Amino acid sequence: MKQAKHFSMIRDFHLADWLTLGNAGCGVAAVFAVMSHLQGGAPQQLLVASALVVVAFVLDVFDGRVARWRQKSSLLGRELDSLADIISFGVAPAAIAYGIGMNGLWDRLVLIYFVACGVSRLARFNITAEALAQGGDKVKYFEGTPIPTSLLLVFVMAFAVWAGATGEQLWFGVVGLDPGKLHPLVLMFALSGSLMISRTLHIPKF
Repeated sequence: MKQAKHFSMIRDFHLADWLTLGNAGCGVAAVFAVMSHLQGGAPQQLLVASALVVVAFVLDVFDGRVARWRQKSSLLGRELDSLADIISFGVAPAAIAYGIGMNGLWDRLVLIYFVACGVSRLARFNITAEALAQGGDKVKYFEGTPIPTSLLLVFVMAFAVWAGATGEQLWFGVVGLDPGKLHPLVLMFALSGSLMISRTLHIPKF
């Protein structure tokens, strides 16, 4: 049996895979930026986090195009893409929401629901991709909204930061629901998560 070379997995990565890892790196960096804000109270770190999610989205768009251009798509690449997406478009937006003030008990539960929906949506896509491709080499449509649509939530939150509507000034205020609190703005995450796991909503893939 031939012994594998050191770092053989990394040696086998294609250009598209490196773009995907860049996507994941941006997502992690966005979470770190939110942590910096929570430690030092610097709101500009929330804008940095939002910008990093935008960069992650650009890399996510290009990794698929590069893979098709170089004809180097693989199951590994698809799994890498899903794992990177859950960090950049699931965990990072939820962290930004927490950072701008959606940190009550019910807010946290909604954000956990949003991330869980993202994980479920990506897992379902991976196991149904071949069926959705209908015999071709490309998926014809998405069941439910793709998780990168959470970028819209990031834009809303970035605008809130720019407008100074964070913390106690968060839009729509706060509702006391014992044993915790709920910021109504967090419901946009509940809607986004629900749309992601819908099986009746078909979004054409171009």
